[in-house]
Amino acid sequence: MTAVKGKLLLSKASAKYVRITPRKMRLVADLVRGKKVNEAVNMLGFTHKRSAGPIEKVVRSALANLLQQDAAAKLDPADAIIQEIRVDEGPMLKRWRPRAMGRAYHIQKKTSHLTVVVSAPEPVAVAKPKPGKTAKPKATATAPTKPAATEESTSK
Repeated sequence: MTAVKGKLLLSKASAKYVRITPRKMRLVADLVRGKKVNEAVNMLGFTHKRSAGPIEKVVRSALANLLQQDAAAKLDPADAIIQEIRVDEGPMLKRWRPRAMGRAYHIQKKTSHLTVVVSAPEPVAVAKPKPGKTAKPKATATAPTKPAATEESTSK
């Protein structure tokens, strides 16, 4: 999915039902949040966590989605930024493990939904001063004033 928000180019990619717990995926997602895409992909390639693979795959997919837009024809892929990376909980696979004396322990195999939003850098707008009007600092040197005398203070 792609969207143009104002003049900011956004692109989104997601992976659902990833069989890694959200807690473990968030550890790796926090490493790359807000980074440039090239830097994030490089970091994920050297991260020794199982969740780095699916996250890298979705980040690359979001970048490809961004570059497919007509408005992104002049965009350099090195400038793209990870705007948002979110790891949500998916459904749990519920299993039972046999234990002593006929008991069974409950095992929850958790899944994750991963969403990545990549954006192109915003163009920086520089405010130009209007011709003929310049801001001059006002030089006002005022001496501290004494409080005005009231009737109570003078009647004593």
